[in-house]
Amino acid sequence: MTFEALGLHASILKALTDAGYTEPTAVQQQAVPAAIEGRDLLVSSQTGSGKTAAFMLPSLHKFANAEAEQAGKTANQERQSARARGDRPRFQPAQPKMLVLTPTRELALQVTTATDKYGIHMRRVKAVSILGGMPYPKQMQLLSRNPEILVATPGRLIDHMDSGKIDFSQLEILVLDEADRMLDMGFIEDIEKIVAATPATRQTMLFSATLDGVVGSMARRITREPQVIQIASAGNKHENIQQRVHFVDDLSHKNRMLDHLLTDTTMDQAVVFTATKRDADTLADRLNIAGFAAAALHGDMHQGARNRTLNAMRNGQVRVLVATDVAARGIDVPAITHVFNYDLPKFPEDYVHRIGRTGRAGRNGLAISLVNHAEGMNVKRIERFTKQTIPVDVIEGFEPKKTASAPRSARKPGGWKPGAGRSAGGNAGNSAKPGQRTFSKPSAPRKEGGYKGDSPRRSYGDR
Repeated sequence: MTFEALGLHASILKALTDAGYTEPTAVQQQAVPAAIEGRDLLVSSQTGSGKTAAFMLPSLHKFANAEAEQAGKTANQERQSARARGDRPRFQPAQPKMLVLTPTRELALQVTTATDKYGIHMRRVKAVSILGGMPYPKQMQLLSRNPEILVATPGRLIDHMDSGKIDFSQLEILVLDEADRMLDMGFIEDIEKIVAATPATRQTMLFSATLDGVVGSMARRITREPQVIQIASAGNKHENIQQRVHFVDDLSHKNRMLDHLLTDTTMDQAVVFTATKRDADTLADRLNIAGFAAAALHGDMHQGARNRTLNAMRNGQVRVLVATDVAARGIDVPAITHVFNYDLPKFPEDYVHRIGRTGRAGRNGLAISLVNHAEGMNVKRIERFTKQTIPVDVIEGFEPKKTASAPRSARKPGGWKPGAGRSAGGNAGNSAKPGQRTFSKPSAPRKEGGYKGDSPRRSYGDR
């Protein structure tokens, strides 16, 4: 199928050709025609499947066919009449026609950039981002332009709604992008408030990794006879991404393993995920000292610093990005070939989103998890969720000294036997026979700065 077959406006087709787009993805093939018809949509599709275009292309098509030029002339005439009367200009609330809600600043900026690309030949359609971390005067300047398309994070949008700077009475299209992540971050009350402020006649499109549970319940409340599109479940196998696990004994072993893996000649750029913002800063500093071009990205950074870091990543100045889950949401850098789970995520869903930072748009990628023996059950939870076994690998010279018993189905012939992680403290020098359970003295208390297996805290830095 071609983009022409989707019935898109000529100006949008020209923009897609200029951008090198040749044919629509699976989610675009189903979502675009339905959205053009005005249907509400509930879409479940994997990261990197082209969902931004799936909701933005039909929306831009609608605006391209509207009488925007005549509306612009009318607005100009009113402003000229006001000046002729000597009326003092005052701030008028922005009245966007389309609102896109995203969980993070990075994803919002990505959506805005994509919108500018798709609508480059549409002279009267403007898209702006309203985000946490951006100075209020700058946001007021953007809102004063009365943009047709508003892309925002929920918390900051609520601030402007409460102060009367935004009026949704003219809203025609509402999009919730990565709705599951917004709910995970605690934005459900903000979302409910925003939705309540929009007209009941709006078109609603919700995109999520899953349409079950709380997401499904909310989706049913805010949509009208939606068309459900399920391209791939959250447990997508990511067949173009090679996955593997390396067991590590302690923090020192983990760091040496990571340093070795980062010297892989096939690696262009990598994202290393940590559990906490503090760990992201610490690890990025250590990698820079070790000679890697690394930078941290997390929710405590100001928006300007985050933008500079991402631009440096896209320009190739940063080779290794050390990030937390929330900060890395929405990153789309084609040169990312490797993803490393320095710390395992708390939720299996986050594992799927993490490894989706590589292997974008059909490219191949590699996802490696550095796992302490005590985290074996966390790996199994991820495997159950993805319905896929993650192979355990050993690098010569970096073999773990600790061992643990393993079910027969998980053992490899010869060499080290990967375990289920039931014994977290086996002695480095024990001589247990294959399959024999080992016992050791209780390990000494970990010192500050040792291996951190804590779950990531919720971050609200993207409000």
